[in-house]
Amino acid sequence: MISTTTFEGIDSLRISNGGAELVVSTGCGPRILSYRRTSGENILGLWLDVAQPNDLGTWKPYGGHRLWAAPESMPSTYYPDNDPIESETIDDNSVRLRAPSERVTNLQKEMRITLENNGNVAIQHLIANCGAEAVELAPWSLTILRTGGTVILPQEPYRSHDDYLLPARPMVLWHFTNLADPRFKIGQSLIEMACDPKFEGPQKIGVLNKQGWTAYFSERSLFVKEFDYRAGAHYPDYDCNSEAYTAGAFLELESLGPMELLQPGELASHRETWHLFENISLPKKEDERVQSMATLLEGVRK
Repeated sequence: MISTTTFEGIDSLRISNGGAELVVSTGCGPRILSYRRTSGENILGLWLDVAQPNDLGTWKPYGGHRLWAAPESMPSTYYPDNDPIESETIDDNSVRLRAPSERVTNLQKEMRITLENNGNVAIQHLIANCGAEAVELAPWSLTILRTGGTVILPQEPYRSHDDYLLPARPMVLWHFTNLADPRFKIGQSLIEMACDPKFEGPQKIGVLNKQGWTAYFSERSLFVKEFDYRAGAHYPDYDCNSEAYTAGAFLELESLGPMELLQPGELASHRETWHLFENISLPKKEDERVQSMATLLEGVRK
């Protein structure tokens, strides 16, 4: 069921099916502002009072989930998206959200969002080149999550040096990344990065994620993103398709599609599937955590 609503002062649509609920913005964005199980709390984080002026105007994160074009640059990446957008109801559980074409970048961003019967969310991210010249970019989907949890990135499966000599994948660091920071925990099977408001300094990490999933665990809630990995494709940021960023209470989990050269009128597309599990207790041992998450995902993929 889809209904109009106002969410934190923003014109929005509510999509619900009895088991889960989404709130998506129509007064700005496009954004997904809330995702929750009917009996639970919003897993997404909101930053409604934050504003970042630049040469193009004032960009606002709002919070929740948004779509950008990679690689990141200032000010074009931070193009203000504060105006009302076009919305279309596709069916009882699906909407299409499309922003106006950006006057500087000539990009038009769109999300097609479905709340599935089991509470999963399917999101098709589309970026159209509305300009007169070709442009190279990658769709970049960014999800701001509520404060206090831990991002989980999978490592590649272990292989003995006797069996395989070549590297598994790149892990990418930014100039401000400090792997000695206590928010990081790097194990054999998982890379974890905690959100801790006591640490104001930013941290960011990226990987080429061939496993096709990332997760976030907070107060017995487990949020999982799934996305495609295209072997042989070139990804942004030294070949990253998964990135995570934190600074103080802010935490963001990101996935990226491959770089594409878009001719005028062409579209780039990137799909994510979301899962949200409530009342989850993840084991402390890393191998048991991995198995626990794998069992949960197998259950919702059937």
